[in-house]
Amino acid sequence: MNYHDIFTLAIAFGLGMLVGLQRQKSDHEMAGVRTFTLISIMGVVSAFLARDYGNPFILPVLGICLTALLVTANVIKLKKINETDVGQTTEVAALLMFAVGAYLVMGDRVIAVIVGGSMAILLYLKEHLHHFIDKLQEKDLAAIMTFAGISLVILPLLPNKTYGPLDVLNPQNIWLMVTLIVGISVIGYFIYKFVGKKVGIISNGILGGLISSTATTVSYARKTKDTKSINKMAAFVITTASAIALVRVLVEVGIVIPQKLPELVLPLITVFVLMVLLCVGMFYLISKNGGDEEMPEPKNPAQFKSALIFGLLYGAILFAVAFTKQEFGNDALYVIAIISGLTDVDAITLSLSQLMKGGGLNTSTGWRLILLATLSNLLFKGIMAAVIGTRQLAKWIGVSFGITIVFGLLLLWLWPDAWHL
Repeated sequence: MNYHDIFTLAIAFGLGMLVGLQRQKSDHEMAGVRTFTLISIMGVVSAFLARDYGNPFILPVLGICLTALLVTANVIKLKKINETDVGQTTEVAALLMFAVGAYLVMGDRVIAVIVGGSMAILLYLKEHLHHFIDKLQEKDLAAIMTFAGISLVILPLLPNKTYGPLDVLNPQNIWLMVTLIVGISVIGYFIYKFVGKKVGIISNGILGGLISSTATTVSYARKTKDTKSINKMAAFVITTASAIALVRVLVEVGIVIPQKLPELVLPLITVFVLMVLLCVGMFYLISKNGGDEEMPEPKNPAQFKSALIFGLLYGAILFAVAFTKQEFGNDALYVIAIISGLTDVDAITLSLSQLMKGGGLNTSTGWRLILLATLSNLLFKGIMAAVIGTRQLAKWIGVSFGITIVFGLLLLWLWPDAWHL
């Protein structure tokens, strides 16, 4: 007895019941839990017959027969229903379920399970997806389309080879980093769309860090000029956004050089934990006042102009890092990290990660440079908050960012190289 085939039948039975359950729960008259289970089993049995008898025509013939049955059922349904708009979701799902059953036998079982499970989830989320689409504004659709163009059109067309005197500028690699940064910002932006404008101040800080901690700093600093009673709350949101920005840095490093993440993560997490403790202390001080504030409306995070500027900035920093290392050694990179961190931590983080990935920079120096760029960015945001916001905000930000910067500098100096995961 072939237990492998029995297990395949069991998987098809389960996937068919899962999809059929959703279809029947949606009061669909054409096909329910029994029909979809039978269709998935039909796909498996068809593949068994084609495999065991060595006849490649059995599977497509039975697939055509199933299609004919679905067409017949649709014709009968159209005669009974006078609706002008008749969906084809169930029919397509039935054919896909047949294909999934066949692929369980003829192809990769894991992929078949993923497709079947994803289809059930997609069918279940129909109303939620429609509701989300109805809420989309023109700029939201522009963000989706721009990101699709950046990742699915431009990225595959770029050459995957290096150019330039130092042989470090790879157009596809540079644009891949652009796609990564824009993708993270778009995720944060659409989380904002899901949770709505009126969210708690903790969510404001988290979303601000995902979208742009610098933009969050500017927005909340300006708000303190209009409403002076929110100084503590604004400082909390700005500090939280900056802490989440550090998590964003860790994600970027983890994507580019996952194999070296254990050697880099511990000191950066230590700084993050300190910032979390500062946020907890600030939240305790403002919790008695209550009154959640509305998060400022974020701009489209997937503007092509911004993506192009980031790509040019990343390429320039990548070249500057390679040139500085070759001409002046690793010590000069600290100056590059400080200057680059003032404007954008993402670009210098990704540049240094690429250098560590190629073995041109050891991890001990790499995490120090990334942390130094992060501290430089904190200093820049603190100055912006002090200039744009009130004196009270400047005092709170000066305390939270000052403690973090001093702690980070001590970490750069005292952290033993042997301490890593």
